[in-house]
Amino acid sequence: MSILPFDDRDGQIWFDGELIPWRDAKVHVLTHGLHYASCVFEGERVYNGSVFKLTEHSERLVKSAEILGFKLPYSVAEIDAATNLVVEAQGLTDAYVRPVAWRGSEMMGVAAQGNTVHVAIACWQWPSYFSPEARMAGIRLQTSKWARPAPNTAPTASKAAGLYMICTMSKHTAENEGFHDALMLDYRGRVAEATGANFFMAVGGKLHTPTPDCFLDGITRRTVIGLARQRGIEVIERAIMPEELKAADEIFLTGTAAEVTPVSRIDDLTFTPGRICMTLIEDYDRLVRGAAVTDVAAE
Repeated sequence: MSILPFDDRDGQIWFDGELIPWRDAKVHVLTHGLHYASCVFEGERVYNGSVFKLTEHSERLVKSAEILGFKLPYSVAEIDAATNLVVEAQGLTDAYVRPVAWRGSEMMGVAAQGNTVHVAIACWQWPSYFSPEARMAGIRLQTSKWARPAPNTAPTASKAAGLYMICTMSKHTAENEGFHDALMLDYRGRVAEATGANFFMAVGGKLHTPTPDCFLDGITRRTVIGLARQRGIEVIERAIMPEELKAADEIFLTGTAAEVTPVSRIDDLTFTPGRICMTLIEDYDRLVRGAAVTDVAAE
């Protein structure tokens, strides 16, 4: 990943309806989204010049804002068009896209219904969330002390910036103790997700994944479920308790940034990346890069 700070780069960012120089895309320190987390965002991948599942991401951005109580001043189609414009302007064929929407600076207080809603879209070159070496060897997870909140205590169906505070705290703690990422349990003590990716485990040739009732049903998650079923692999969505992890044959994560990433360790438990995970890595890579996935049942 580039060591260039994100506020000191060349290029253009789409900001409130127009492309502006990267360094000019700024907000005031008294911005409501900064102080009160009235902010939603997306993470998208560009493969061979095209944004993978762009409209699904744009739809989720609009929906996330609605859940937080504000309406974006642009339609899904307009956000799609703006995203493609940014990708073209940046001249990148394999990259990461970050749309973000937030309440502005007119009012500073808990209530800010009169604030302008701003939307920006940036695109930059960004490799896999984990290094290629870590990804193929399997990453190490530490169970976080922080839990994903109940849906009646936080807007868990929204990709809201405020929900990622405990993810940052959890990942920092894990990294400081020699792990790559953290495993988040939910408010009931069930396995939920990693800090920015969904969770899968293979047991006896079947895939098990937590029911997304208090965290995002990721776009990559749904894609991988479809690829697995296309291979004839049964996928079971259910509650998964931490004590079940020791019975897993394989564990992996999915997400726009993580793509499909094997897990080799969770706390003191160890796992070996296996056939199901490697098959889905290959199928996902073929899909996002535009090639058809071979319709062959898993052996």
